[in-house]
Amino acid sequence: MDILQVEAPLVCTRRIDGLKQMSLRILRDEKGGRHVAVDTVGAREGNWVFTVSGSAARYACGDFAVLTDLTIGGIIDFWEDGKDRPHGKDETTK
Repeated sequence: MDILQVEAPLVCTRRIDGLKQMSLRILRDEKGGRHVAVDTVGAREGNWVFTVSGSAARYACGDFAVLTDLTIGGIIDFWEDGKDRPHGKDETTK
């Protein structure tokens, strides 16, 4: 599992049947790299989330038939990164 931040929704008018009608999000890692994940929890732009990857991502999305290797497993309300920098709802209190 990794902690990533939601950058934006990803809207695709055409997609393979294996993605069904799952919502997609663009996620950003700490180095600025982008990832696309299936969103089963309704994450919004700016939310910090934890992700489930690999074959477990298919189970995490609730439908093993969905072709994904990255699923958002939950929205993080608050966490500290070990550098005394809070993230989440209290991030403005830095």
